[in-house]
Amino acid sequence: MFRSRSKEEKAPTDKVTADLSKQPRDPEAPKGRPTPKRSEAQTQRRRAQSTPLDRKAAMRRQREARRADLARQREALAGGDERYLPPRDKGPVRRFVRDFVDSRFCIAEFFLPLAVVILVLSMIRVPQLQNIALLLWLGVIVMIVIDSIGIWIRLKKQLNERFPNEPKRGAVAYGLMRTLQMRRLRLPKPQVKRGERP
Repeated sequence: MFRSRSKEEKAPTDKVTADLSKQPRDPEAPKGRPTPKRSEAQTQRRRAQSTPLDRKAAMRRQREARRADLARQREALAGGDERYLPPRDKGPVRRFVRDFVDSRFCIAEFFLPLAVVILVLSMIRVPQLQNIALLLWLGVIVMIVIDSIGIWIRLKKQLNERFPNEPKRGAVAYGLMRTLQMRRLRLPKPQVKRGERP
């Protein structure tokens, strides 16, 4: 009963422990990893205590975190800080597209002011002014389409030359949408002056 075992009796236990490692661990068995340091255990305990127990506090915290993220994004959009920009504006390809569009004079950016002027002209009850407003509508739309096609071709060519191995999906559409915004209202704010090539 209290005698020591021989080598033959000890050998089979090794095989059994190897087979048992595949099975789920018994709660009273050794854990198989080192005990964490006291500082690590305390930080884990504090983290567990800091998590709120009720849903209202959790929602409040989540709302505050979301507000902080949005404030950081607004600052990044105003200043051009790449780290906190929204995913659609991040990356060197999108930055180049923004600089490419901002460095040019685009007809599409004046679409809203021209639309207001044309709308006012069309509301005046003078037939000649209404005809002029209709012709202006057609002229503005045709010029915007021609300008957009030119920007699309040049931007696609530049992107293929500068970023041959990077994904460029949606970059040209991103640039064309940026041309429709007035320069001073664009976000992220323009980082280049007109005529300055990126």
